[in-house]
Formats: sequence, C-alpha cells, structure tokens
Amino acid sequence: MTLAFVFPGQGAQTIGMGKALADAYPAAKAVFDEVDEALGESLSSLIWDGDIETLTLTQNAQPALMATSMAAMRALEAEGVDVTRAAFVAGHSLGEYSALAAAGALSVADTARLLRTRGQAMQSAVPVGEGAMAAILGLDLDAVRDVAEEAAQGEVCQAANDNDPMQVVVSGAKAAVERAAEIAKAKGAKRAVMLPVSAPFHCALMQPAAEVMAEALASVEIKAPAVPLVANVRAEAVTDPDLIRQLLVEQVTGSVRWRESVQYMVAQGVTEAWEIGAGKALSGMIRKIDRAVACTAIGSPEDVQKAIQAEA
Repeated sequence: MTLAFVFPGQGAQTIGMGKALADAYPAAKAVFDEVDEALGESLSSLIWDGDIETLTLTQNAQPALMATSMAAMRALEAEGVDVTRAAFVAGHSLGEYSALAAAGALSVADTARLLRTRGQAMQSAVPVGEGAMAAILGLDLDAVRDVAEEAAQGEVCQAANDNDPMQVVVSGAKAAVERAAEIAKAKGAKRAVMLPVSAPFHCALMQPAAEVMAEALASVEIKAPAVPLVANVRAEAVTDPDLIRQLLVEQVTGSVRWRESVQYMVAQGVTEAWEIGAGKALSGMIRKIDRAVACTAIGSPEDVQKAIQAEA
C-alpha cells in the first residue's frame, strides 16, 4: 500500500470545521491559536461560530481551510502517523499551501499570512461581478478548451481546473464564461453550472494577484518538503524550494491539473489517498479518476481513529 496525503481547496469550508479536532487534540488547537496570532485576529471564532458568508470570503476561506487541514495533520501526528507515511503530498489550489505546511516546507504562521495575502490579492485582481467560473460536466479537457476558445471572443476564458475526466472548470470574464456554459451544453455537456465564487481564479485575469504573490513569496523561507509535492501546474513531483516558490506564483494564473496529478501519483504506485481536512470533494474526484485508489477523508477525531485502526 502506497499512500498520498491530499489537501482540499476552496468550497470545502463549513462553520464548525476543525472544532472537534481542536477539542480532542491540544496539538490541533495549537494550530488554530498559531493562525489567529499570525493574522492578528480570531479566525478560529469565525470558523467555529461565525456566519458562512463571511467565512466564504476568499481572504478568510483560504487560511481557514489550511488551519483545518493542519489541525487534522497534527492530530494524526499525535497518534504516531506523520507526513513521511505518505509517498507524496498534493493539494487542490490553496490546498497546495496546506500540503507544503504539512510537509514542513512552510511554517503554519507563514502559510496563514501567505493565504490571507493570496485571498485578498485574488479578490481585488478583478472587480466583483466582472469575472466568473463555471463547471462543465460531461466533456473532457480538450473539448472544454475548444469551448473556452470559441467563447472568448476577445475576452479571457480559460480551462482553469481539470478536476476529473468529466469535470473541467472554466474561468474568465463573466460574459465569456456565460457564453462557454451555453456552447458547452450545445456540444453535449451534461450540465454547465455557474459557480458561487467571488473571483475568476486560475486564469490570466489573476495576473495582478500573481505579482503580489511573487513579492510575498520572495520574503518567506521555503524548505525542501519532507516528502515530494505533486505541483498543480506541473502534475509531477517537485522538492526544490526555489522551484516550489516559482510554481506557487505560476499557480495563481495557471490551471490546476488535478486529474493529471492523481494519474501521476497512481503511475508512481499510489494505491490509497487520505484527504486531510474539510469535506470529501477530492475523494470524489479521485474515485472518478481511478476507482482503484482507496480514499479516506480525515476531518474529525473519529476519522483519525478509524485511519489509525486501519493502519494497525
């Protein structure tokens, strides 16, 4: 059995996430305390007792999801399972930062600050209402790329997330993305769903945010991760800190190559994936990419115990 640890991205957030982990494991509670201190505010209060609209704001959701993933990771470590149990770490979009924190490449405090900066920069790169994203279901990547090209008409419209064989997300100018949704349906897509996001992530419109992140990442220490990171924009393993820094900048405007990342890990012998943090979205995608991979979501003390018992 070869294991990968995978870390969820935006959309997985829920009020109360990570609370049971913090109550059960002092090391998990310490993560939330560290994030609160790094940001100079009580993000944990928002996560556990706030309203979902505020939590869903990109600048809050990104560090909050990382904190929840790291709390689950610290709970596993408290039970004797550390990151080196995995052959690879990988994360979906912001989850890549969680993966790097889990692998010791970034400190939790630096990761929280980077994600707050990233969330603010992505939010302010495009005025609210001018950008959009849509999930195209039932067409593969090549077909969706053709749809995006046809829909662009001089505006930005790109395949942003290649999530699984039959789900590709397009991102760009609102009118272009709406055209893409209609064109996709005409070309046989089962559905085209406009996503409830506040900005058009992972497309050329995010260039201002990429510039902000290049500056922010330049001043942060990145160590070689304890296990290789399968990077979103490369869909292959990387360990060099300078390359990781470069790829985190590229990731802001680049596509999340999740389907290929999973296929890469499977080709390297991965047979099991643990989704560390909130929700089960990645487990669902992985099952659609390769049914042979056994997926386990770890977001509660009960999940931690089950995983440990299964290991024993």
